[in-house]
Amino acid sequence: MIPRNAGFATRAIHHGYDPYAGSGGLTPPIHVSSTYSLPSAAEGGRRFAGDEPGFVYSRIGNPSTALLEARLASLEGAEAAVVTGSGMGAICSVLWTLLRPGDELLTDETLYGCTFAYFHHGLREFGIEVRHIDLRDPANLEANIRPNTRGVYFETIANPNMRVIDVAGVCDVARRHGIWTVVDNTYLTPYLLRPIELGADYVVHSATKYLSGHGDLLAGVVAGTQEGISRVRLQGVKDFTGSVLSAYDAHQVLRGLKTLSLRMDRHNASAMAVASYLSRHPAVARVFYPGLPGDPGFEVMSRQARGCGGVIALELVRGQPAALEFLDRLALVIRAVSLGDCESLVQHPATMTHSTYTPEERAQHGISDGLVRLSVGLEELEDILADLEQALCGLG
Repeated sequence: MIPRNAGFATRAIHHGYDPYAGSGGLTPPIHVSSTYSLPSAAEGGRRFAGDEPGFVYSRIGNPSTALLEARLASLEGAEAAVVTGSGMGAICSVLWTLLRPGDELLTDETLYGCTFAYFHHGLREFGIEVRHIDLRDPANLEANIRPNTRGVYFETIANPNMRVIDVAGVCDVARRHGIWTVVDNTYLTPYLLRPIELGADYVVHSATKYLSGHGDLLAGVVAGTQEGISRVRLQGVKDFTGSVLSAYDAHQVLRGLKTLSLRMDRHNASAMAVASYLSRHPAVARVFYPGLPGDPGFEVMSRQARGCGGVIALELVRGQPAALEFLDRLALVIRAVSLGDCESLVQHPATMTHSTYTPEERAQHGISDGLVRLSVGLEELEDILADLEQALCGLG
């Protein structure tokens, strides 16, 4: 057993698993059973009633997913966690649990495209009001809370334009008014920022991204209090979405967590170097990366996180035509959606991840047609910079 105060990387590798128990395998086994034997009818009844721990059916829990949940909760500084089949599975599971018709959800002006679609084409269709406000200033939340406001949802760094939210400031206002907060921490991971320690009630991730880190699975997670996560598990996941993570994919995320701190240090350092390079290039009109002095989010990020992650947004001087040509010229950097992989990835939000917005909505929510999102991978920095240089040549 490792000490309770063990460091982040130690817990990411060891928490919740004793290699000396069971078969003695260094790596946790993959439990593939869909259902579980019950020692007696009485004990089965107690398990279903929640009066006694134990597995009954893998839609509710599985030894492999349970280990991953315990480890993720430890890394986030949460009491508990529940894993899901995707990041959107995590978001839908927690919000279907917390919201009811007639409630209002406040959210920031910029959201990931599928989250935006879920809010506007999902929640609103079921009588839940969604209202966008500028959460960069916590005072705007104070001024916009109504009697039917139930909660606040935002991303630590907004996808794709890199807006930064003051997590502690927003959560403090929400808590004083008795409303909950759900924070998407996908961009930063618990290695760089832990929203629960800053006052958030729930944290969600697309574990597809940095937590797994290898682009070979889909997964999500919700972390929070034991009581809150029990509700999300038994209502949001079991009854509403059925967004269940497989034992095999849980095993793969556990593998990814072992190198999370190392990978995030590399992503962070390379992204900072790439952002600095892009900010000086004559073909680039603007770079959005809160690690750069002068970025609107620099001050907030400097005090709330240990780094800004591996994602950069940029606009070229010649706008969307140059942006699309830039994407097509890249050779090492791969044209693909998603982020947080070992490979550097690039995409065009207006026609790809954020095409769920209408053109008018993109303009309203700060997503220009020429915006490019770059996820800086783990390749040699010199090779990434060389590919960017040849792709930008002549586009100024």
